[in-house]
Amino acid sequence: MRVVFFGTPDFAVPTLERLLAEPDFEVLGVVSQPDTRRGRGNQVSPPPVKAAAIAKDPDLKIWQPHRLKKDAAVLAELASLNADVFVVIAYGQILSQKILDLPKHGCINVHGSLLPKYRGAAPIQWAIANGESITGITTMQMDAGIDTGAMLLKAELAILPEDNTDTLSHKLANLGADLLITTLRQLESITPEPQNDAESCYSPMIGRDDWQINWQQTAIAIHNRIRAFYPNCYTDFRGQRLKVTQTEVISESDNIKDAENIGKVIEIRKGKGFVVQTAEGLLLIKEVQPAGKKLQSGWDFVNGARIAIGESLGI
Repeated sequence: MRVVFFGTPDFAVPTLERLLAEPDFEVLGVVSQPDTRRGRGNQVSPPPVKAAAIAKDPDLKIWQPHRLKKDAAVLAELASLNADVFVVIAYGQILSQKILDLPKHGCINVHGSLLPKYRGAAPIQWAIANGESITGITTMQMDAGIDTGAMLLKAELAILPEDNTDTLSHKLANLGADLLITTLRQLESITPEPQNDAESCYSPMIGRDDWQINWQQTAIAIHNRIRAFYPNCYTDFRGQRLKVTQTEVISESDNIKDAENIGKVIEIRKGKGFVVQTAEGLLLIKEVQPAGKKLQSGWDFVNGARIAIGESLGI
């Protein structure tokens, strides 16, 4: 099967590597987003998919158009390949119907949720944020909508209590690689299943406003958002930003009804960290990153900052 691979971030790399390793698939080339400047040195860096492609096969053709649907030269090259299928994983650009119609078997997408739930750009993050216990991978036949195409195969995966976006993404990426290979090998025998729009929900891109901890939420809601938006959630403490990267719900409800305690340190737990009162329940802060410093345990932060019971976070 002749394949063109579309993808950009780390999440797409395991599938590309699997395709390149399988003798019954011929990867004709890779389409990825342009290189970007990143890091403290503002160095130009390739996206993970491009780096992986070069590492596996330095001669593999790679296209990086700024706007694929407007790039006539790249579109002409893709059309000339006579590909059997385009495989698309977190590419980052919307494909026009003209592009979707180029390959013989259309475009197959590997999506990080059990569709029709969590269509959109951030399915893994929002599944964790919303407290889901099960997620998975869906392969689908792409159409002009956003993750609305007919479903091909699904594979479920449990979301463990200790999972955050990094750990869950890694597991789903490998699950997606397996499912995509199975999908392609069974493609002609699979009956596509239309999605039920009434059961759908959308997972929008994560913005900076999503990172700020709101202590007026419940302990479990805050805990889930810290896992989901790892490692970016923060609160203000003593006039500086404090990232909170690991927490534990030690009480989902409590008898403390005094609203003045919300967002305050109400207990120090030796060897573990400090406990904050939320609108409902208590949250143990187990790992933090103070502004300009490295990650540290909640207990080390207690000792280094000499945290006192009654101090407020979020102000």
